[in-house]
Amino acid sequence: MGRHGENIRKRSDGRWEARYMAYNEEKGKKICHSIYGHTYEEVKKKRMDALFRDGSESAAKNMFDQKNAAFSGITFGAAAEEWLAAVKSRQKQSTYEKYGFIYRSRLKEAIGNMPLGMITEKLIKQNLQFDQTASGSIQKSIFCVLNGILQYASERYDTELPKIKRNAAAVHANKAEAFTKSEQASLLSVLYANMDRFSLAVLLCLFTGLRLGELCGLKWSDIDFAHKTLTVRRTVQRLYAESSATKTALVEAAPKSGNSKREIPLQDAIVELLTGYRNGKDYVFGGDKPLDPRTMQNHYKKILDEAGVAYKNFHTLRHTYATNCIEGGTDVKSLSEMLGHSNVKITLNYYVHPSMDTKRMYADSLCEFYVRLHGQILGRAG
Repeated sequence: MGRHGENIRKRSDGRWEARYMAYNEEKGKKICHSIYGHTYEEVKKKRMDALFRDGSESAAKNMFDQKNAAFSGITFGAAAEEWLAAVKSRQKQSTYEKYGFIYRSRLKEAIGNMPLGMITEKLIKQNLQFDQTASGSIQKSIFCVLNGILQYASERYDTELPKIKRNAAAVHANKAEAFTKSEQASLLSVLYANMDRFSLAVLLCLFTGLRLGELCGLKWSDIDFAHKTLTVRRTVQRLYAESSATKTALVEAAPKSGNSKREIPLQDAIVELLTGYRNGKDYVFGGDKPLDPRTMQNHYKKILDEAGVAYKNFHTLRHTYATNCIEGGTDVKSLSEMLGHSNVKITLNYYVHPSMDTKRMYADSLCEFYVRLHGQILGRAG
C-alpha cells in the first residue's frame, strides 16, 4: 500500500519502492527513477540522497520545507486529542478516562500550544516543571501519556520526536515503602480491637496484597470458602467523566491486565473472619454496589490515626504484603503471580526491598558459614 502523496509504495514482493523525477542531460528531459529497499524509512532516505546527488537539490529542499511547514503548524494539543480519540477506540473506557484526565490536568495548559516542530526534551521539562512530591504512580502516568502522544505524533506526521525520560533520582525516591514492624503491630492491634467491614478490608489487603480497586469490587461469589481461595475478576475506580454532573463516575471494569485476573490462597484466620460478615449482598464491602474507593481511603486514614501510624498511601498495604512474603521465604515467582504481575522483574524492582534486619541476617549466616568452613580446615590440618 502506498503512502498518500509521497510516491512511496510497498510492492507485492515485500520490498518498498520510492519514485522521483530528475533531469537527464543526455536525454534532455526529466525521467522517473525508482529506488528499492526493505523498509519505508530506508527508501525515503535513499530518495532524498538521490535527489541531492542527481542535481535536484532544490527539489529535495522544497520537499523537506513543505513537510516541515505543515508539521510546524501542528501543536502538541492537537496531536494529543487525536491520540486520545485513538485510545478511546481501542482501549478500556477506564484507560481512556485516566489518560484524558492526566493530559488535561497535567499537560494541556503547560505544553498544549507548543508546536511539535519546537519540541525537545529540555523544553518539555522546563515547561512542565514536574511536581516531585507527586506519587510515583502519578509521575509514571504523566510520562506514559506524554510519551504516548509523542510516539503517536512521530508516526502520524512522519517525524522524529524525543522520548522523555524520568529523572532516575525521582524514580527511586518515589518507590513505595512498607510499614515498619512496629507500625504493623500498632495497626493490627487497632484492626482486631475494632473489627468492622473497613478494618476487615484493610486486614484482607495485608493478607492478600489486593489493590484498592480490586478490594472495592470484590464480590462474595469471588470467594471459594470450601477451597479457601479468592479470585480477582474486576476492579473499581472513580474516574473523571465530563458528562457527569459531579465530573467523576464510579467505573467497574476488568482488572488492570490479563495477569491481574488471578487466584489467591486465603489463610484460615481470614476465611473465618469473612464467614462472619456474609450478609447475602453482592459485594463484600459495598453491599448492593461496589465500595467507593474514596470511602475506603477515608476510613483507612482514620484507622491509621487511631493506631498512631503516620500516613502512607493505601498502596503501602500491598507493598507491605509483598515485603513480608519475601522475608518469610516466599519465592519471587509465586509472589509475582499472587500480586498479578506480568513478570517477576516488576516484583523484584518495585515491591521487594529487604529490610536491614533481613540483610543482617544473611550477612550473619555467611559469617557462620565461614566459621564452620574454617573449623573444618583446622580439623583436617590437625
